[in-house]
Amino acid sequence: MDELAARTEADAAAKDAASAAADARASATEAADASNAGTAAVDAGAAPEPVSALEASTPAEVEHASDTAAAAGTAAAQANPADPRTDAERDFDALYGAQSQEYDPVADPTLPAPASLPTIYDPWERYNRKMHRFNNAVDRIIAKPLARAYVRVVPRPVRLGVSNFFNNLGQPVSAVNALLQGKPKQAAQSLGRFALNTTVGIGGIFDPASDAKLPNRSEDFGQTMGVWGWKRSRYLELPLFGPRTVRDAFGAVGDAPLSPLRQVDPDRIRIPLQGLQLVDVRAQLMPTDALREGAEDDYTLVRDSWMQRRDYQIFGDRMDAEDQGLPDYLRDDSNPSVPADAMPMMPTDANYNR
Repeated sequence: MDELAARTEADAAAKDAASAAADARASATEAADASNAGTAAVDAGAAPEPVSALEASTPAEVEHASDTAAAAGTAAAQANPADPRTDAERDFDALYGAQSQEYDPVADPTLPAPASLPTIYDPWERYNRKMHRFNNAVDRIIAKPLARAYVRVVPRPVRLGVSNFFNNLGQPVSAVNALLQGKPKQAAQSLGRFALNTTVGIGGIFDPASDAKLPNRSEDFGQTMGVWGWKRSRYLELPLFGPRTVRDAFGAVGDAPLSPLRQVDPDRIRIPLQGLQLVDVRAQLMPTDALREGAEDDYTLVRDSWMQRRDYQIFGDRMDAEDQGLPDYLRDDSNPSVPADAMPMMPTDANYNR
């Protein structure tokens, strides 16, 4: 009886083993078929259906999701081998514009010109970088410490009144340039702001014009020349005055006679006001310091940001659709630019406010 029971158990174990082996062979066959199907899909240029690894509940499903994603990536690369860009490169193209080919008609006159040329024209980059380092040194040694002390010592309501005061002084310049650009409504609004803030706002210290829904827009003669047709100009960084273009440097000369601050006499009153204006602008720009400190190339960041902001000020809604996606801090035009000609010195990053 014992021998019979042992043989029965042995036969049952053998059957179980045979069944397990058959199942294993079937699984292997299914896996091979799936692998061949995936390979065929890749060869045909069609990616397998993606499976999210986050939705997988077992290690096998996770592995399957990873394999499927890899196969899909391979298929996509084979389907479009001319586009090996990373996500970061696509983001760069979204901000700066795609540059699929370098346009060099001298080297290859048959090469077609790109759809749009770069908006930043910087042939004097070597000089500009040297001047950028000089301006940064002036900012680090003089302007930035003064701005920090100003923020620590002067209460915020007082600082707001100072900013409103200088903002109000820029309204006549904005009104004249808006009129020259063919914007009579905006010119009237700027004059209305100046009249209301100068009287009811006690010399511009308060801003009742904003409560009256009068928009606050900045215009200068550099923008006016851009509207008149001088659309593309060389980038230029001036000592103490920071980012400009050649067009805007000439524009500052045109704005100088319109600046109310230039009419203040004697010098012992005007010069301290100019210094306070400098410190006020630099204090408003302190939140940008962290962004600049984290930049791989501070010069490129300042130049590109300033030029994009300038293009938006000049062309506004007429800009290309991709340029309409600028960050809010580049699109905001609520604070008018400080007239550089009215100031004894200006740090390089003060022109972020332009």
